[in-house]
Amino acid sequence: MINDRSRVKDVYATPIGRDVIDKILLQLDRPHWIITNPLVSNLRISRVRKLSRKHLDDAFWETFYWLLNLETDQPGASNPQPAWPWWKEAVFYQIYPRSFADSNGDGIGDINGIRSKLDYLQSLGVDALWLSPIYDSPNDDNGYDIRDYRAIMDEMGTMEDFDLLLEEVHERGMRLIMDLVVNHSSDEHAWFQEALNNPESPYRSYYFFRPGADGLPNNWRSYFSGPAWRYYPEQDVYTLHLFSEKQPDLNWDHEPMRQDIMEMVRWWLDKGVDGFRLDVINYISKREGLPDGNDTIRELITFGGIENYFYGPNLNKYLRELRREAFDPYDAFSVGETPGIGLELGRLLSGADRKELDLVFNFDQLEAPGKARFDDYSYDLNYLKKYYIKYHSRLSDNDWMSIFWENHDHPRMISKVNPDPGQRRLLAKLLLVWLLTMKGTPFVYQGQELGAVNQKFSSIADMRDVESVNLYAELSAEQGEESAWATVLAGSRDHARVPMNWDESPGNGFSTVEAWLPRPEGDDGWSVAAQEADPASVLADFRRLMALRKQYTALRRGSISFIKEKRHDYFAYLREWQGEKILVELNLSDLSHLRSQASAGDKLLYTNVKPAEQEGAGRRRLLPYQAAIYLCK
Repeated sequence: MINDRSRVKDVYATPIGRDVIDKILLQLDRPHWIITNPLVSNLRISRVRKLSRKHLDDAFWETFYWLLNLETDQPGASNPQPAWPWWKEAVFYQIYPRSFADSNGDGIGDINGIRSKLDYLQSLGVDALWLSPIYDSPNDDNGYDIRDYRAIMDEMGTMEDFDLLLEEVHERGMRLIMDLVVNHSSDEHAWFQEALNNPESPYRSYYFFRPGADGLPNNWRSYFSGPAWRYYPEQDVYTLHLFSEKQPDLNWDHEPMRQDIMEMVRWWLDKGVDGFRLDVINYISKREGLPDGNDTIRELITFGGIENYFYGPNLNKYLRELRREAFDPYDAFSVGETPGIGLELGRLLSGADRKELDLVFNFDQLEAPGKARFDDYSYDLNYLKKYYIKYHSRLSDNDWMSIFWENHDHPRMISKVNPDPGQRRLLAKLLLVWLLTMKGTPFVYQGQELGAVNQKFSSIADMRDVESVNLYAELSAEQGEESAWATVLAGSRDHARVPMNWDESPGNGFSTVEAWLPRPEGDDGWSVAAQEADPASVLADFRRLMALRKQYTALRRGSISFIKEKRHDYFAYLREWQGEKILVELNLSDLSHLRSQASAGDKLLYTNVKPAEQEGAGRRRLLPYQAAIYLCK
């Protein structure tokens, strides 16, 4: 147990302690040696308390100890005979259905639109499709507010359409996973409506209801702005919502609710679905009593109350139960979205010996140290390099990681790194080489195979994302509309949600009518149709890279070792499997001052620069944003 007698190094040796300290250092953009140097690491916590008493009160330390002592397990060290389930070697392709393809001319993507593009998806070489929510929903948060878990959203089609989609995906040798949103439901879900209108209903215990007489039950904040509580004056009650006020949180401590969730999961798996991505799944267990969040922690992390639920006391128990009772009988795949979870806790949630999740999505790689999504800055790829080197230094044969840096919740990486149109093609290809050759399971987001970039929205009226709209309103009142707009434009989720760019027509081939979310830029020359006709396109190289990944086992199963780790703007690694050795080299800058480490006898399998350019620069020189893959002799 961690207490006043413990030393700083004892805290850092615990999974929660290490992740929390790393998270704070990342937020403050401070190096790790501040903690790991002998002078600090050997300090007793009692001494640290005295030194920090002006800034950290007793309430902070009470929360600190409670949190650290939640988890006494350590990640597994090794798994001598690692299994190779299909998902370890697969490449997943995420589809945002509302923005993928509109089959019926209503401006909203749908299931039959996805069906119409299955040949294209198969031609990419991807192994599995991940669909963002298509369940019945009032769409306050674009389907992540589910009204009926066993029905299809009207805009998306019918259950018969889905059954056909699933059948046709499987016929093409691909798999399909769905988005499972069970931290919360829609406030229009039958459970919540009955609970709200009938105080005696057994469904009251499915959610967090609190009497309204005493005001807000605690000081937790919603991720979509404002307090995390919604007041219903007619019933004089509050309900907890970590996200939109129309997304009340489900109470996982109530066993009948969990049983209903597991029955629903089995219902979809009975249909033949191959697994689920579990939305904010680490938030499902809340601290008993829902106590106030600590003020100091809120100032450090900005999200008030997060320490009371980001790794709750029953999280592991509930995940094991869900896997044992629903996933394992079907050998179904699971990947958890786990915001706030760091490397060590991620290993505890997804280690092969843990029997909880197969993979997790950690997010520390998506923003540079000291930065957040709504900051306007240039992302340094050297940080992404350091992230993966550090991550792999901690993994054992018991672990496997997801590889990604784009999804429906984040702006496009190309725009964050270098928005110069002249560098777009090279940078897009470099990022794809990195994604598809790094050790782990890659997740590609729709449009990433085309080199998609952020959009030039002109005003908040162009946006549909509830997070962006709410944030704009909040910031406008505090700092004015111009400043608020600059912040929202930098990090809006709508950059990734604009309709897919299929061709050069007025609707970009997505729909014959105005789309649900406007696409300000036509982006001529970057559509699927335009790139299909260009053998040097990003799309063409995506297919080449997928073919290499399938051809060389080392790129899927191989070990990874890093070369010249401290060399700035240079990232290189070896993938090795049973005598097969692949070298990957990346120039992380727009300069050509780097030299290749490839040997004269190594065979060049791929590079993203033109042969004439490479000859002019000399074999040993890496051109700006050059990526190269070699088969080593």
